[in-house]
Amino acid sequence: MKVLIVEDERKVGQFVERALAEQSYTVQLVRSCAEARDALAESAFDAVILDLGLPDGDGLELLREWRAAGFNEPVLILSARDAVEDRIRGLNLGADDYLPKPFSVDEVLARVRSLLRRHAGTKATVLRHAGIKLDLLARNASLDDQPVELTSREFALLELFMANPGRVLTRTLIAEKVWEAPYDMETNLIDVYVRRLRQKFERPEGPALIRTVRGSGYQLA
Repeated sequence: MKVLIVEDERKVGQFVERALAEQSYTVQLVRSCAEARDALAESAFDAVILDLGLPDGDGLELLREWRAAGFNEPVLILSARDAVEDRIRGLNLGADDYLPKPFSVDEVLARVRSLLRRHAGTKATVLRHAGIKLDLLARNASLDDQPVELTSREFALLELFMANPGRVLTRTLIAEKVWEAPYDMETNLIDVYVRRLRQKFERPEGPALIRTVRGSGYQLA
């Protein structure tokens, strides 16, 4: 499991980072809104631990931005803002949990485990988008109720897109999630697979299904 920590207090961030790493989580620590945006654009995370008072912006606005872009993974807010109104606003904007500072690291670990369990248990097993149906349990796909044959890589790539509609997925993120490897700029493997999905699911006179975002990656329209 990969966790992103967004925390500008160095000691607090390193404390949580070390505790998670000791529990075998893969952890990345960033200290600003800009670094957090870059981290999520470049890699996939299973959960985010988010501070609100960041040097270049408000963590709540960052959370609002992520949810609007289709990021649906669990977010735990850790913040010195402990008023009831702050907690309600954070939860209303899409946070899954809210823990005020100071906190017990054991409680942070317990809440992260709980969020990951709950999220794993609520993930949809059938994804639908623009006439496409992807059954994750039966491992089959269809377009307008007509079966479409997919290789395992094509299925994994389509699942990634359909789980993140509207979100721009970078080549690095796609390579990490689908091929479990860093993206090699010397290959066009991802382009080839995206082209295959377009050929199989785009209608002759219909709109583009997967948009190329120049300099960034791809987006399921």
